[in-house]
Amino acid sequence: MADWLSLNWEHWGAYLKNLKLEDIQALMDRYSALGPLPGIFLPFLEALLPFLPLIVIVIGNSAAYGLWPGFFYSWIGVCLGAMAVFMISRWFGRRYGERIRQRFPKTERFFTWVEQKGFTPIFLLSCFPFSPSALVNVSAGLSKMPLHTFMTAIILGKAVMIFTLSFLGYDLKAMVEQPWRIGVAVVLLFVMWFGGKKLEARYGAD
Repeated sequence: MADWLSLNWEHWGAYLKNLKLEDIQALMDRYSALGPLPGIFLPFLEALLPFLPLIVIVIGNSAAYGLWPGFFYSWIGVCLGAMAVFMISRWFGRRYGERIRQRFPKTERFFTWVEQKGFTPIFLLSCFPFSPSALVNVSAGLSKMPLHTFMTAIILGKAVMIFTLSFLGYDLKAMVEQPWRIGVAVVLLFVMWFGGKKLEARYGAD
């Protein structure tokens, strides 16, 4: 029985890890009766299982639901997943945080940096799909970073990343023929960063 369960988990793990765009679209078609739930659940699951191909999932959502609904569902799922990982890590941090810092004294400088400069690095890392998002969420949860700072950085940063992937991946041919799309993505990155800093200053003053 144990061997069967092990093989079954290995099978599903290999399947999920090697998901392709066609697989995502097939899943969306198969569970289309559930409405937006599959489009939200897959990005949420990626936050818990970071080996899943987030880029493929986001592009699959935009192809299955359309640009704006696909972006919105992916954004909700990714943010909810990040919040879940943060809260789980915060729970462990309250109980074992000091022990972790004492056992690994070299991490103290890193946690201090995250706590003092938390918004900017988390926002910027959240903007890029290849950043170690699981490590970022766990580190923020284990630190003493305020929840509202993490939420602001994640919501805005993930918005940039998800919209950029949806915008560029929705029609790859158009991206080649219309390179201005890349310029729009760069401008959006700057605007969201500037707005996030303003929000952080406002929350910090409360």
